[in-house]
Amino acid sequence: MSFVVIIPARYGSTRFPGKPLALIKGKPMIQHVYERALEAGADDVIVATDDQRIGDIVESFGGKVCYTANNHESGTERIAEVLTKLNIDDNTTVVNVQGDEPFIPPENIQQVAQNLNESAMQMATLCFPISQRSDIDNANVVKVVFAQNGKALYFSRAPIPFDRNWVQNTQHMQANNYFRHVGIYAYNAGFIHKYITLAPSAYETIESLEQLRVLYHGYDIHVEQAHAAPPHGVDTPEDLARLNA
Repeated sequence: MSFVVIIPARYGSTRFPGKPLALIKGKPMIQHVYERALEAGADDVIVATDDQRIGDIVESFGGKVCYTANNHESGTERIAEVLTKLNIDDNTTVVNVQGDEPFIPPENIQQVAQNLNESAMQMATLCFPISQRSDIDNANVVKVVFAQNGKALYFSRAPIPFDRNWVQNTQHMQANNYFRHVGIYAYNAGFIHKYITLAPSAYETIESLEQLRVLYHGYDIHVEQAHAAPPHGVDTPEDLARLNA
């Protein structure tokens, strides 16, 4: 199976400035992500960044960098610029691996690429069951609900589905009803170019979730439970401290 991995990485994160350069076991986070992509068997791995500091670090460990503008609203928009600059064919399968997923299993990268090729949907992504009540209430943990055929119905930072019989502040949870979104996408290069022509929706703006633009405009996203349990990504310095511990 042929696919390329593009890793959007920006320096100016609101919650964690300089996050791609943060050290995990003495190695920059972006290097961990890059190495997971290589282990997945990608034909090519490219870091898309707007910052020289990130680019210098990537080149120092032998990685490939493509510099992009600093005004992109999402990782997919940043990837679209890379596709144009590098003249990547529209039929190429592209996997967007977030730059704050240093321990994402390589199997998950392979899985999402394969799911895109086997489904008739425009995008593919992954999820994983939530086992802790605190994750459901955590706005940094994006939740997803999907249909029997894997078609995404909605993504939200709020608890979805909402259990009206749930007694607050208890540990009660109905098994297998809550899934967190794993921050990885697969799509063909041609659809990425289509994506950036679509107007952002109010839902995308409210939730700050770029994938809601796809659903709003009537396109489909395939969701499947990740075969390998993915660790949480790094959203805050506290997450980094937990991972290092």
